Amino acid sequence: MTVVYDLDGRLDAELGLSQDRAAHAGLVQAVIGWAGPGPAPALQPRDFEQISLQLTGHGRVVAAELRYLCGGLPPRAEPRVLAEVVLEEAERRLGQPRLGTARCAQMRARQVRALYERLDRIQGARLAATPPS
Repeated sequence: MTVVYDLDGRLDAELGLSQDRAAHAGLVQAVIGWAGPGPAPALQPRDFEQISLQLTGHGRVVAAELRYLCGGLPPRAEPRVLAEVVLEEAERRLGQPRLGTARCAQMRARQVRALYERLDRIQGARLAATPPS
């Protein structure tokens, strides 16, 4: 067994986030697309559960990165306040039991999308605040 000392608490946020973003963005888009005029795909409950599980895990990784980046902003900065609202909602929603339904998977997909939107805005705010070198 290897024990990793993660002083900054960043290891979980760095594992796979940038590499998996495109794949998860595609999954999010597909799952949210089920809400269109047609019926949800004919999948078994265990398939919906697996999709929900994958989105939950990835959502938690994105949330960890977002939390870390929020820590570098002033407490009352607008991007941080808005991100904290999304983080609270993500904690509540991603912690709910997986039901094995299309609706459950869609809720988690929307939550991952919201987390990425906030992550992008926080990163943009941090870049804008960084003085040019």
